[in-house]
Amino acid sequence: MTGPTPVRQTSHVTNAARTEFFQQIKPCCVSISKTASKSEQSALDSRFLIKLVQELLDHLSAQVQRDSSALDKNLADYIFFPLSHIFKYQEKHPLTLIELALRCLTIIIFHGWKSNIEPKLVQQLLLFLTFVIGGVPSQTQTRSISEEATLESLRALKTLIIAAGKSAAASASLVDASGIPALGHAIAVLLDCVSDGKTPEIQVESMKTLCAFFEAVRDDAALASFLPGTVSSLAKVASTPAREKRRVLVSAIKTLQTILVRVLSDIRTRVLSMKLEKEELKKSHESIENFADKQDNSSEQDSERTDKGKVWTPSWLKATAGQVKMALATVLKLAKSDEDEIRSALERLCVSLLDECHKSLDNCAPLLVETAMALSDERIDQDLMTTSLPDLAMVYPELGDSIKVTVYNWATALPRVMQSADDSIKQRAVRNLQRGLKLASAMDFASATLDDAVSAALRDSIMQLIASAKTPHVVDEVETMELLSGSTELATTPETRLSTFRPVIMNHDSQTTIRGEILDLLRSMGSASQQVKLATEMVDYLQRSMGDTQVSAFWLSLELFKAAFQQDADIDAFLTFSDGPSESEAAFHELYTFSVTVLDSHSNFQDIDWRVEALALETISLAASRSKEGFRPELIDVLFPMTSFLGSENVQLRHHAIVGLNLTAFYCGYSSVSELIIANADYMVNSVSLKLNTLSITPTTNKVLQMVVKLAGPRLVPFLDDVVTSIFSALDNYHGYPTFVGSLFNVLNEIVNQGVKSDQLLLENSPADDMLIEKKKGPKHWMTISEVKQALARHEERRLRREKEDLEFDNIASHPKRPWKASDYKQSSRVQEIFDEKDQQNSEASEGEPKRKLGEEEGEEEPPQPTEPEKPPPTPTYAILSKIAKLTQHYLTSPTPALRKSLLSLLATVSPALAPDSTAFLPLVNAVWPVIIQRFYDSEPYITIAACETLSALCSSAGDFMSSRFRDEWKNRLHSWMIRAKKDASAGGQTNRLTAVTDSFLPGIIVPLQNELPSANPNAAISGPALGAGGAMPMSSLGRFAQATKVWEATVQLLVAMLRHIRIEDGMYDEILELLADRLNDEDVRSALETINPDAVWLALYERGQLPTEGLFRPAGEGFEFLDLVKVES
Repeated sequence: MTGPTPVRQTSHVTNAARTEFFQQIKPCCVSISKTASKSEQSALDSRFLIKLVQELLDHLSAQVQRDSSALDKNLADYIFFPLSHIFKYQEKHPLTLIELALRCLTIIIFHGWKSNIEPKLVQQLLLFLTFVIGGVPSQTQTRSISEEATLESLRALKTLIIAAGKSAAASASLVDASGIPALGHAIAVLLDCVSDGKTPEIQVESMKTLCAFFEAVRDDAALASFLPGTVSSLAKVASTPAREKRRVLVSAIKTLQTILVRVLSDIRTRVLSMKLEKEELKKSHESIENFADKQDNSSEQDSERTDKGKVWTPSWLKATAGQVKMALATVLKLAKSDEDEIRSALERLCVSLLDECHKSLDNCAPLLVETAMALSDERIDQDLMTTSLPDLAMVYPELGDSIKVTVYNWATALPRVMQSADDSIKQRAVRNLQRGLKLASAMDFASATLDDAVSAALRDSIMQLIASAKTPHVVDEVETMELLSGSTELATTPETRLSTFRPVIMNHDSQTTIRGEILDLLRSMGSASQQVKLATEMVDYLQRSMGDTQVSAFWLSLELFKAAFQQDADIDAFLTFSDGPSESEAAFHELYTFSVTVLDSHSNFQDIDWRVEALALETISLAASRSKEGFRPELIDVLFPMTSFLGSENVQLRHHAIVGLNLTAFYCGYSSVSELIIANADYMVNSVSLKLNTLSITPTTNKVLQMVVKLAGPRLVPFLDDVVTSIFSALDNYHGYPTFVGSLFNVLNEIVNQGVKSDQLLLENSPADDMLIEKKKGPKHWMTISEVKQALARHEERRLRREKEDLEFDNIASHPKRPWKASDYKQSSRVQEIFDEKDQQNSEASEGEPKRKLGEEEGEEEPPQPTEPEKPPPTPTYAILSKIAKLTQHYLTSPTPALRKSLLSLLATVSPALAPDSTAFLPLVNAVWPVIIQRFYDSEPYITIAACETLSALCSSAGDFMSSRFRDEWKNRLHSWMIRAKKDASAGGQTNRLTAVTDSFLPGIIVPLQNELPSANPNAAISGPALGAGGAMPMSSLGRFAQATKVWEATVQLLVAMLRHIRIEDGMYDEILELLADRLNDEDVRSALETINPDAVWLALYERGQLPTEGLFRPAGEGFEFLDLVKVES
């Protein structure tokens, strides 16, 4: 006996599950039926029903999740019976109960009845659910339905219509004579929910239900009657994007796509389209002849009478196409949205209609093509499983023509759009043109007319953007100087702050996005050859244009070449066809030549738009990036013009020059701009010298040289000998122009500042300098008792040795018969010691007087002395600095105070660098001393301060060489001047003093140095107020910032330098101590005074009561007695 088959086993299992499920729901259903059938319902009954229906819903949900096949049509009918009592009196029951019952209904429709639902039941449920959602039309709604109940009703209605659509009888019942009114009412209610739904969930569910209706109904005429209202409602929702949620708009677009394809697809309307074409063909004939034509007319009239009263006709199709176009024009405005879901849904709508409704909606094709191009997504275009616009263009040639027309219209309209004040419109127009050109290139839609239109549109658009641009953002001056004053070493890659050009056009912050969009457009304009062709046309145009037109053409050509080079680089990474110059390189050379001409024009002082010059700098950098180290020969033509922009008054142009130099140095293989300039210093310096020698000089040239020296550093200084000579030659010719002279001395100052940093000021291993000058005074050493004992012992030993040698000499030799010779006494150490002492005394004689050693005969020839090696010549850097310092003295009498101060600062800077070579430095000090000391008595206080600093530097550099000069000047004038300066600072500027200016160029002129109210006491400036706390000098109302105070402070620092570095006579020291007695609390002043005579400092402190006397004991001695120290009041 064979076992049961699998089908019988499955059926047995299902029956068992069905029986078990029936036993579970039977008590609930019986209780619901018994309670719901009561004519009067109490609150207790309602709560009991809610509990029962909830239990029933739980059983249904659990069974569906476990095994939905157990719920068949019979069980669905059994469950629906008690629920029908609730639906029959739904107005008497709570909304919560209705909601639970609707959930149960949805489950039994979807899993129980399925496609076996009865047509009559479909009509009844359709009416019931419609009334639940929208209310009974002829009755006033007594209560408002909740959002949850509405949502559950829509879900139940959607499930009902889907189930009806699977049954031919049920689907037909929707459009028969008895069902069509209910269907129309249902769709009207759904459209109200779509437009005015309380929540986005209700709106979305209504649209899904609406789609279910159009999918379930199989009668084209019925659908045609509902189409206009449906499309109108969906277009209304799409026309208010600000009010609706994103998911509502996306659902509306997808619903519209589904409905239009369902009703107006070419498959369904092919008969109507053929009739419509036939009618249009007949109407195109101008005359109708013969009886056959009359017979055809009568046939046509019969056909019109036959179609009268029908909806599904050719005339309806034509009228509907026009209305749909208007609705699509409204819906497709959502293409401006930035939401990806909306844009994707619109793109799918356009492509689907172009594909499915190609003939029926052919009047909408241009609009759909334009929108699909604007919304095209590369990910969708590359998806082989999804139909895209390029795929349709290959199938339908007329779509290709629409694509060409659309791209041309976008290109010609671009300049007009760029005049708009809305940046989003500009960006959208550029993106659309980019997508259109990319699509045209991919489909090989080559057209000379289109290329010319795009070229003109781009040029005119850039002009419009330049004209409408706001004031450009100017680079901060501090930032530019920071770039110059910072390290000149380049990074290993050019992606740094120093190596990024700022935008020349569209440089405002608000134009950043549109500039990026245009750059993306240029990069996507076809192949590299097409970009080069367009760039070449731009180069030809810019050479014969001016103003904004030239700037726009220049910028476009440069960016197109960059894009073409990038494409060539991507191709060359895989394929290399030739080693010769490419087409793009040959075309770019023309732009490079024009750029070099622009830079040369700047050097020749021609007036050129700074934006053109900035773009020329970018072109040079691009050429350097292409040629790498092969670009070095081109530096002969471009390096000096590039550096000349460093002195430009335009901050942006100056920044471009800095970045251009950095990039050029990087691509040419130099580690820094300094190395770039030094490696090419020969013709760089020659170019500057040529301009100086030919008197073709401007302040820009001077700034260029100054910045070049600053960038290059100390290594460039040895090459500037001719430049320094030319500068002083120019000073002789232009000495009457203070500003220009100041700029020349700024260059010299920079040369000095860089030169003193050099580590090659003196040659290595050079012979020691024979002019030994003490430059630093140390504290006096006091001998201890042990050192005194050792000195006495050495003296006694030397005395005994001399006595012994004298006895030996007397015993050996008698009285000489002839004069002594050197050979006679050199054998005696005693005699030689006497000669050495004498020679030491003779060494202090004058340098010009010939000296003769003791015992040397006049006629006796000295033995040949070994020749000293010749001193090597100074290094070029030292020679240049010495030359600048020597020639500067002639300009210290300039009538311009700022220049005098600058020159004094120059001498103060250069002195320490020149000091190691005393032979060359001391004559220089002797030469500049007279003019520097005259600046000390200058009428301008800040010149006096600068002179103090310079004299202090000379003291520390020349040492005792300055002692005699200060000694003479101290007696003549310096001491009295310092006394007056101290009194002026002490008086605090309260007197209206007049001081005679004794400059060589302003003799005898009285200049008021301070213009304040005269003091009531004419001797107030002489006596002065008492010292403040700590011995500090009282200050004026301006405090330490008063001019007299600053002058006195600088004078004090000069006195400190004199005490530390030069030899001071006793009388001069006493006068200095008297001047500085009030400053002994200053550690620097006190240590400088104690270097020479600490006892005098102690006595000065004691006299002023600044030393404590407590704890000091009086020493005792034989034959004398010390007095007690008397405390002196301060």
